[in-house]
Amino acid sequence: MPLLARMIESPLSVDIRHGAIDKLAELLADGRISTGGRVAIAVGPGLGDELMEILTPQLAQADIFRVRDGSVDRARELANSVRESFYDAIVGIGGGRTIDVAKYAASLAGVPMVTVATSLAHDGLASPVASLEHNGRKGSYGVHIPIAVIADLDYVARSPLRWLRAGVGEALSNLSALRDWWLAHEHRGSAVDGLATAFARCGGEAVLHHGESVESEEFLGLLAEALVLSGLAMSVAGTSQPCSGACHEISHAVDARYSVDGRHGEQVAVGALFASYLRNDGSAAPLDAALRRHAVPRLPADIGLTTEEFCDVVAAAPATRPDRYTILEHLALDEAEIRNRVDDFLETFDRPAA
Repeated sequence: MPLLARMIESPLSVDIRHGAIDKLAELLADGRISTGGRVAIAVGPGLGDELMEILTPQLAQADIFRVRDGSVDRARELANSVRESFYDAIVGIGGGRTIDVAKYAASLAGVPMVTVATSLAHDGLASPVASLEHNGRKGSYGVHIPIAVIADLDYVARSPLRWLRAGVGEALSNLSALRDWWLAHEHRGSAVDGLATAFARCGGEAVLHHGESVESEEFLGLLAEALVLSGLAMSVAGTSQPCSGACHEISHAVDARYSVDGRHGEQVAVGALFASYLRNDGSAAPLDAALRRHAVPRLPADIGLTTEEFCDVVAAAPATRPDRYTILEHLALDEAEIRNRVDDFLETFDRPAA
């Protein structure tokens, strides 16, 4: 019998709504994840006390664990604690660091994981990847995809605008990453998955062309959906390539070489604009317009880098992902060429919008 369809690993449910945390016990029961509420809840330092007051009455059988940082060590500590008892699932509530710790801990402990997002600064809500710190460096770790993804728009609306703008940068960077993926296909024969491409492109294009403010309720829901689609794209592809190209190489190089106050989504936004400029295919102008519209960082100075530091980052970026082929590897610019391209990039985009 011919294979008529493929099985796709994805969350059993995706629930983007107001008041999700207030109804968490109900959502877990309705999804057949935990009818009795016997779950391990991982919360970050920012909202821990507030969340405990809300969750304790409705999930009396749950145990709450504080996540102090986004490291491999914290994930292992959580996994060890979970192994000492029986839980239906680990529920990670918070931002990217807390969710990634919960995802990795759940994979180590062999239990399902539920994402409950209170911010939209990252594309890890539904992804099979956890970004964690280890020995002073940040790395990516493969994990099981969350069994359910919940985004509480009440908390998202309360999160700092900077975090939302970082999420915009994450979603928009997909459009650059996809061009790198096709470049690798054309020059290296890398397989490109059409369904993964569709997921990643739909999320990125929706954000690219949406005219509402990042604070509007309509935009918050759309951004959450775009970030979930990014995670599904990675799951379908079995690689992060539909969402990670030269833009992410540049961000990883920033993390490795400089201590700047830049969130990941901000750094990949700058990387995506520079990579789009290098391609000279017409994609940079609409990306620049969207980044300007939502006040997302676009230039090295916006994330605290000098021109010289950014040149150094561009030179170092390919080494952060030796297996990737992006516009950076394709052009293979030397030091002088990098400086010329960066100078022209800044001259082109460091000016008021037309």
